[in-house]
Amino acid sequence: MAGPLSGMRVVELAHIMSGPVCGMMLADMGAEVIKVEKIPHGDDSRRFSPMLDNGESASFMIVNRNKRGIGLNLKTERAREVLRKLLENADVVTENYREGTMEKFGLGYDTLKQLNPGLIYCCISGFGRTGPWASKGGFDLIAQGMSGMMSLTGEEGRPPVKAGSPVADINAGILAALGISAAYTHKLKTGEGQIVDTSLFEAALQQMYWPAASWFAQGTLPKKMGSANTTSAPYQVFASKDGWINIGAANQSNYERLLSVLDMPQLAADPRFADNAGRMANRDELVRLLTERLVTRTTDEWIRAFDEVGLPAGPVLDVSQALEHPQAVARGMVVESHHPLAGDVKGLGLPIRFSGGNASQSGLAAPLLGQHTREVLRELGYADGQIDAMHESGTVFARAA
Repeated sequence: MAGPLSGMRVVELAHIMSGPVCGMMLADMGAEVIKVEKIPHGDDSRRFSPMLDNGESASFMIVNRNKRGIGLNLKTERAREVLRKLLENADVVTENYREGTMEKFGLGYDTLKQLNPGLIYCCISGFGRTGPWASKGGFDLIAQGMSGMMSLTGEEGRPPVKAGSPVADINAGILAALGISAAYTHKLKTGEGQIVDTSLFEAALQQMYWPAASWFAQGTLPKKMGSANTTSAPYQVFASKDGWINIGAANQSNYERLLSVLDMPQLAADPRFADNAGRMANRDELVRLLTERLVTRTTDEWIRAFDEVGLPAGPVLDVSQALEHPQAVARGMVVESHHPLAGDVKGLGLPIRFSGGNASQSGLAAPLLGQHTREVLRELGYADGQIDAMHESGTVFARAA
């Protein structure tokens, strides 16, 4: 399938996580994505752990599928000339450099829009292009801390804890892909390009919808509650006979379903737990009483019983169990592609389905540094001799065919 974004051409100058996530999502939806890497070492994530036996980084490969890759030394005017030529007919360019870096290269938006008025210029930064922190660099850890997320994660009385996955980085990539898709729709209507600007800080802050609602409405700061919820109970992880189970009895009908399966009519009659307000006020005692019953059967046994009455519940899986779960497999969330050095490699699929068809998610593995430089430069009109000369001078890195 061609994918819904077939025809979109993206030049990715972004590196490490957020930008490459954005580029891979666009590529999985059909866009042509050309990844431009600095030389001689390429994207910094090429050196992130874990490293595969062939020397390739698993971290790099999992967010750079379905892209062609070229190596350019943008410190040279000749390489910048190549990039400008590449951008003449591009729809989108993405970058996540520090403020002023692209302008220093003569590649800022004001310059590029003269070259290509329809260009969509997407920048992902630590804190956005405006505001008092616009010039600061940022990382996922910093964004999580500043967003309030780390003040809520973990358990009360313990040090601040970040989410186990880089949620600010990943969400910033998703927001960038969303913004690009909206700007591309506008371009198809008007021919006009524009800047799409998002940041790790805003991507983390966006996760605070319900905590922000509490603050706006009541002026109260939510506390750390582990796996529990600030709005309803019981809605959290519980111990079972052989592990852990998440139970979502977040409303009255589901709470009543839970008690029916657990055969605990005494709780149904207990005025302390008659409604959600009471259950929240007496949550610790409620959790203690429910746990006494839940630890008598295994997680799978309880899930089967809860499924019979339509109560949302699920196991707490480790990464390997999640990736091997039949639902993940059925939804195509594990995909495979062939890498020239690493062989067959697995990755995470696009978490969106289109009835009109997705683009191939198992086509190109993440590129080797400079793997497609010759191919792309030939498409731009450069002769093999010119490409060889630029490679020898260190202007480009063109891997041997």
